[in-house]
Amino acid sequence: MPNYDYQCKKCEHKFEVFQRMSADRLTDCPLEECDGEVKRLLGTGAGIIFKGSGFYETDYRSDSYNKAKKADAAASKKSESKTKSSDSGKSKGDSGKKAEKSSS
Repeated sequence: MPNYDYQCKKCEHKFEVFQRMSADRLTDCPLEECDGEVKRLLGTGAGIIFKGSGFYETDYRSDSYNKAKKADAAASKKSESKTKSSDSGKSKGDSGKKAEKSSS
């Protein structure tokens, strides 16, 4: 439920009311000595409330940052694949030497 700001047209008293969006607008000033009509002020009642964890300034990065991040990820994948291919070559050679030793 949002907060709405109202202002009395007669005495210019400003106040805030916490009410449902489906509720009717207030029409009368809440001050006992005033019987003026109130108007709801524009631009209020739509506040953002962040609940939970994970709201950081890094959640919404610029396009240039995202492009650089993708380029870094691609570079690290290439280096991983080179490392894996060189490791697989070593293991094949090692297994051949083990087979020679076991057959002797």
